[in-house]
Amino acid sequence: MSTVSAEPTIAAGSTRTTWSHTDVGLLLVRIVPFGVLAVFGAQKLFGAFGGGGLAATEASFAQMGYHPALPFALLGGTCEFVGGLLLMSGLLMPLGTAMVMGVMINAFAAVAGKPLENSGLAIVLFMIAAALAFAGPGRFALDAGRPWQRVGVKWGAASLTLAVVTAVPSLLIAH
Repeated sequence: MSTVSAEPTIAAGSTRTTWSHTDVGLLLVRIVPFGVLAVFGAQKLFGAFGGGGLAATEASFAQMGYHPALPFALLGGTCEFVGGLLLMSGLLMPLGTAMVMGVMINAFAAVAGKPLENSGLAIVLFMIAAALAFAGPGRFALDAGRPWQRVGVKWGAASLTLAVVTAVPSLLIAH
């Protein structure tokens, strides 16, 4: 009787040439939530997918206390749109994860005094981006195997630091 493993067999010292269940999981974790985030950014910037566009986003940011509202609306929408696209595609992961974490810090701060259902998405997207910053995008990514691919603790910490260093001053300036 033989058993068949669902895992690819990798000889010691060799480079992995096939994909694994982890790669598929990382692909799904990147595409679904960050595809939604890219759509949110497109709604804010372009009025796509039924969004209000930049004018409505500017008014919303002003109501939340961000002044001047237009630069913050542009920054928030751009970070959602570009950061979401970068994470979906697995391209320039440290930059994409920093963009998403930074905007989610601001999103959480904007609704911090409200019930959890208002801040839950920001918390979840922040944590997924943080996990991807450290774990990397997996094999199904534009960064995979490229000379510019950067993963690991050092790059995850750098991404997290960049997110905080850019988010905190915007919170201090805005309010």
